[in-house]
Amino acid sequence: MSDVRENLTYDRFGGAIRELAQTIADDGYEPDIVLSIARGGVFVAGGLAYALDCKNIHLVNVEFYTGIGTTLEMPVMLAPVPNAIDFSDKKVLIADDVADTGKTLKLVHDFCVDHVAEVRSAVIYEKSHSLVKCEYVWKRTDDWINFPWSVEKPVVRRSGQVLDA
Repeated sequence: MSDVRENLTYDRFGGAIRELAQTIADDGYEPDIVLSIARGGVFVAGGLAYALDCKNIHLVNVEFYTGIGTTLEMPVMLAPVPNAIDFSDKKVLIADDVADTGKTLKLVHDFCVDHVAEVRSAVIYEKSHSLVKCEYVWKRTDDWINFPWSVEKPVVRRSGQVLDA
């Protein structure tokens, strides 16, 4: 893995979402459901759902990355798994932050494809080696991406301090 980093700020993320949504709208795709791949896809799905005026958002939890550059052998859907029948005859837009290996997107796409009218994918970033080539991509890169929601360590309670309720 290269030491080069793609640094996405919250400001750039806002612009990226609007540009990605405009690309989807210009293509004439009007999803009935935006399906978020948690966790990074939650931000993308929320932004796209607002920009595309789609009020039906679903979430699927998928575990794959265990650290920087380390993964499980295959991605796994975690409970509660959405009921595919809820997607019947709907146009679904799968949203995630990055198509890196593409394994997570492929898992979710394969979960949907036999139940929906149409399924497409939208990501902020897509890497050249991704198994899935998304219909909608804001930027292509092979660099490691520092997302604004994942570069900081998790917040922990400050020891010895009483926090206001």
